Amino acid sequence: QEQLVESGGGSVQAGGSLRLSCVASGYIYSNYYMAWFRQAPGQEREGVAVIGSNGATRHADSVKGRFIISKDNAKNTVYLQMDNLKPEDTAMYYCAARYGRRWLTEPPLRRDAFNSWGQGTQVTVSS
Repeated sequence: QEQLVESGGGSVQAGGSLRLSCVASGYIYSNYYMAWFRQAPGQEREGVAVIGSNGATRHADSVKGRFIISKDNAKNTVYLQMDNLKPEDTAMYYCAARYGRRWLTEPPLRRDAFNSWGQGTQVTVSS
């Protein structure tokens, strides 16, 4: 059974850093995309960053230069390094996977492009 488990969330002050981790288990697909989304209270879930099985990445404009997505294939883990955090980064962060679907040449950041989700990890940034 496929499963995504996030960790690494917490509370930090503005300007601080956190690293989120997402461990994937039960997946046997060679072509996939893994992504981070976030959702603040009363807001839509938005794509933050995505990485493909080929190593291609894409970051949302709001986090470019501050967040970096990466993966460790040996550990089946995707990371989101978040630096220079801002209060507006406060949200529940979700790991997502796209697998078993048509390969997309451009890494997607649309919610409907992903078919597996983790439970989320909370990130709170205080000013």
